[in-house]
Amino acid sequence: MSLVNLAHVCSHLNNATKARLGFTSIPNSNLHLRLCLALQKDGFISSVVRGGPEPPAMHNLLGIPTIDPETHSLEPLTQSNVASRRLWLGLKYWQSQPVLSKVTMISKPTRRITVDVAGLREIIRGEKSNYIEGLRSPGESLYLSTDQGIKEARECVEKKLGGLVLVRVL
Repeated sequence: MSLVNLAHVCSHLNNATKARLGFTSIPNSNLHLRLCLALQKDGFISSVVRGGPEPPAMHNLLGIPTIDPETHSLEPLTQSNVASRRLWLGLKYWQSQPVLSKVTMISKPTRRITVDVAGLREIIRGEKSNYIEGLRSPGESLYLSTDQGIKEARECVEKKLGGLVLVRVL
């Protein structure tokens, strides 16, 4: 898991929403894919499509199911195109404001922050726990890397899971 690359993705998403882009691409990795699927599940982004260096067809970005939901892939993966694979993300806007307004890293490459279930309960209630500020805004989310994949903090408390705190999304 490379948190350096995740930091680049977070800054890219912040810049893409400030530029009011309809869709953007990020490098393909399992960590990025799992985080983007979690963001899509929670309604922050509209679509996640795995593709090449060229943008996929617009009907694929709009969520029309023309791809395999298991692989989230448009083109076959070969030895020659592994390095050029990209994740294409459809960004959402509501009343001219981006739904995904700010993504900030919590764990840094030099300092990884883990939290247990008791600490997560405090964070969800809005209190500070282990260098992590509490969730104050109604649309604010915190994503963790757990044994069962990348989950949102409230879902981790329900399932009684702790893990590595990755990003905070406003």
